[in-house]
This record gives sequence, structure tokens and C-alpha cells, in this order.
Amino acid sequence: MFLPTTHKEMDALGWDSLDIIIVSGDSYIDSPFMGTAVIGKVLADAGYRVGIIAQPETRDTRDVGRLGEPKLFWGVTAGSIDSMVSNYTALKRKRRTDDYTPGGENNRRPDRATIVYTGLIRRFSKETSPNYPTPPIVLGGIEASLRRVPHYDYWTNKIRRSILFDAKADYILYGMAEKSTLEFAAALRDGKNPHQIRGLSYITKEAREDYLELAPYEKIAQDKMAFIEFFHTFYKNNDPIPAKGLTQKHGDRYLVQNPPALYQTEEELDAVYALEFERSQHPFYAKNGKVRALDTVGFSIPTHRGCYGECNFCAIAVHEGRTIRSRSQDSIVGEAKTITKHSHFKGYISDLGGPTANMYGYECGKKLKAGNCPTKRCVSPVICPVIKINHRPHAEVLEKASNIKGVKKVFVASGLRYDMILSDTQHGDDYLRQVVTHHTSGQMKIAPEHTEDHVLMKMGKPGTESLVKFKDRFEQLNKKAGKKQFLTYYMIAAHPGCDDNDMRKMKGFVSSELRINPEQVQIFTPTPSTYSSVMYWTEMDPWTLEPMFIEKDLNRKRKQKDIITQKSQRRRR
Repeated sequence: MFLPTTHKEMDALGWDSLDIIIVSGDSYIDSPFMGTAVIGKVLADAGYRVGIIAQPETRDTRDVGRLGEPKLFWGVTAGSIDSMVSNYTALKRKRRTDDYTPGGENNRRPDRATIVYTGLIRRFSKETSPNYPTPPIVLGGIEASLRRVPHYDYWTNKIRRSILFDAKADYILYGMAEKSTLEFAAALRDGKNPHQIRGLSYITKEAREDYLELAPYEKIAQDKMAFIEFFHTFYKNNDPIPAKGLTQKHGDRYLVQNPPALYQTEEELDAVYALEFERSQHPFYAKNGKVRALDTVGFSIPTHRGCYGECNFCAIAVHEGRTIRSRSQDSIVGEAKTITKHSHFKGYISDLGGPTANMYGYECGKKLKAGNCPTKRCVSPVICPVIKINHRPHAEVLEKASNIKGVKKVFVASGLRYDMILSDTQHGDDYLRQVVTHHTSGQMKIAPEHTEDHVLMKMGKPGTESLVKFKDRFEQLNKKAGKKQFLTYYMIAAHPGCDDNDMRKMKGFVSSELRINPEQVQIFTPTPSTYSSVMYWTEMDPWTLEPMFIEKDLNRKRKQKDIITQKSQRRRR
């Protein structure tokens, strides 16, 4: 069932009040891909009364306050995307569309939504209960998670302090927060202090003596070398196994970040996805129009969490983690069987994958015991020989899901890491053949991002040798299967270290070697808590401290994209 969004729905359940109210920047889509729905269902399954207010009106407090005050806490999230990334392009132009808003028009998610919604709640509580303390306000979701420490903000071009201070909230539950949210709710219910809970950030008047103390916000906001050192320490303490707690002075107060929540076991992850999801938009919001996101996530199945790709421009490593946590095959197949009973299901599972589809079902045994290696990465600049890449688990679950009665086709729409397929000498080729023959819907997504080695190194991406080999093998398998399918290449322009000449070289490479004119090209956007954003702000390589070329002029950024996307003109005779 849907969680209630109105008093009428509460009355139907026999509820006169709620324990927890979640306010979200997305429309209420009840799907296992939507953080608001997942956290809400996990809390409800534990016995809490949970309500959801999606995309509240910001001109006054009537909308945000329509369910009253919760007994335990308010949860606030900007939604599935950082609100500034959702609202503006890399060239700082306002986006017209929003896939998570009814009707698709970008007119409901405010800039810095986490801060705006927290302010609305404070105003509502002051208006309705001026003599009583507001229930705690807890921030979550990707915007709060990636802005939980001082961070470079592209839209103001400065280092902003932790969003906990700017929003004037009480806590942040960062990362994939099911476990920490349940612990937090239980602590408040039982009248206990939550300050020891993993995955929690909060503000105190004194530093935690047993935690690593970072350089003060005021210093790193002005000193780029200090900012780099600070970010290294923050990044290294994101793995739950070796991580230490962090504390940092902001003015006359301290930010405290407890170590990350321990990763869920396979059984715990299976239990989350076994919860009942409607896989549709709540009727209260659906009357205002369809959300486009349902076209993608409506009948897709997440197989795992995390990514050990660690691309420097990507926030997944910080938000979801660098360790893969996979669901059991039985859990995935069970979800597929449930989907077949949905009234709107037409037989097609849109995607069976994760942040990177072919990372399902295996991990490095050393990492599972001791955490991530402090001095090297799993697949960059080369694939570590310790990790035994095995594509058989994903191949098996694709086959099992495809054989379910009522399923016509199972697609892999998530991106694939092609260098990993080539490195799996035992199962990689069979896996690729299976995906090409049975699980590709016309196009297969891969993300080389660039072609010049020095830029790829800054991105944390593999070289072009594996790209060309993969393209050739993909085309061979398509020809053998009698199919006309294509590779979709995702590219980035204006990444730190990239100049116009690099884009011209990339244009030459994709024209001669890949024989394409790329269309999926985005201009690099510096997003909070990524190494590429550190490069952009400091204009230095954060590991060597050598100066880097950074394109910051908006017109020249556009020019870089134009170089790669413009079609070749035939010479006139």
C-alpha cells in the first residue's frame, strides 16, 4: 500500500497522528528505486506510523503542515537528485523539465530544497506550537549526504559549510541509511541519546576527543592546500570497516560525523526489497500528471548497491560506497515474479542491474574483511588482480528472470564496464554474447567518457585499448546474432585537465576508430564531494599537487562540447 499523504488517508488507517513525516523534493513514487519510499516502507515495516509530503508548496506552511507534527521526527530530503543539479545545467541555465515532477515541468523543486524545506518546517512548528520544541529535523538523501561536510559549490563558486549548519537541522543520516534510520527512530522512541549511531552527523559545542579532528571550516574555505588534505581524510573514512569518526570546527561549534553505518548483509538487503511497493505514483500526486521517472524505474529491478569504479566525477563512491552488496538470486527472481502480477506490466523488465550492471554477485575477499585498500583502487588505472571478476552470477539471474511465466524480455539498461568484461577470461565472452543476443533493447550503454590518456587518468577511467576491443567484439556478436544494435557512448567535455585540443583529438578518435558522431555528450558539472570537484576548485591534481588546466569559462565549455558533437562537413568540389 501507499503511505498516507493526507488526513483522509490517515483516518482510513485509523491513525490520529504520525510518528515520522518525510518531506521530499520528488513526487511520491512508491518504488524500490526511490529513497523516500524505501525509507518510509522500512520504518512502516518496523511498526512506525509514517506519512509523506512530496514537493510541498513553499509560499506558506499549509502544505508542509497538512499532516500535523510527527511524534518522533521530521525527515527531509531534496529527492533523488541534488536540487541544484536537478534545476540547472552545467552552463548554469535553468532546466525546463524534471522527471520526478508530475507533468514533467520543472516547477516544484526549489533551489537548495533541503534548506528550504527545513525552514518551512521550522516556521510551521513556530506558528502552531510556539511554546513546544520542534520535533528533530533529520536530513537524508543524496543532497544532504554529499553536502554533510564542507564542499565546493559550483553555483556560488565557493566552499560552503556543512548543510547541517546552513539548513539549521538537527541531524544528518548519510548514505544508504536504512539501518541507521531504524536505530535512530528506536533511540527517540525509547528516550535515548542517538549520538552514538553509525551514519549520523550532528552539531556539538565541543570536539569529540576520540575522533579525527579536521582543519576548521574557515581555514579550508580559504586555503586550497588545506582543502585537499581535508578531502583526502574525509574520503578515506567512508568505508565502514576502517573508518574513524570525524569532527570539525565551524565557527564556535563542531560538526561531528560518526563512522558510516555497517553495510547490509545479503539477508538484510533481501528483506528491504521484499517489502510491498506499488511501483506507481501516489494518486494524490498522479492527478497532476505523470512522472517520467516511472518509464525507467517502473518495472526495473535493482540487483546490488555500490560501485568500485570510483570515477572521480561520480558521487556513488561517497554516497553508496565502494563495496558491492548484492541481493540473492532468489530475492531478484521473487521480485520479478511479483512484477508479473502488476496490472500495468506488459511483459518487459526494463532493467536488471545497478550503478554498473556487471558488478553483481562478487567482491574482493580482502576488501570484505578489511575494507578498501588505502593506496590503490579496484579497477583504476588497471584492474587489480586480487579481485576475481565473475560475470556468471549476473548471467544466471538474467536467465532465471527471463524464464518466469509472464516475462517476455529482460533488458540490461544500466551501464556496463567493458574493461571488466574483457578481463573475465572465463565468463566474460559468454556473458557479453548473452546480453547482446537476449538482453539489449537496440542500444547498449557504455561510458568511456574520453579518449585522451591524461584526461582519462584524471577521470579515473580505463584507456582506449579495451574500448576498441570491446567495440569490435560487440559488432561481431551482433552480426552473428543477426541483429542491428548499437553502442551508446557517454562522453564528457570540459573535465578538469581537458582543453580544446584534447576534444579535437577525441573527435578524431571517435570518427576514425568508433565511426560515430557522439550525441550523448555532457559538459562536466562539479558536484559536491567528488575528487573532480576538488580539482576544479583548487586547479591542482589532488595527489601530485601539480597545477592543472581547468576550463571555467562557460562559452569555452560549450565550445568543447561543440567540437565533439559537430558533424563533419564534406568539402565542396
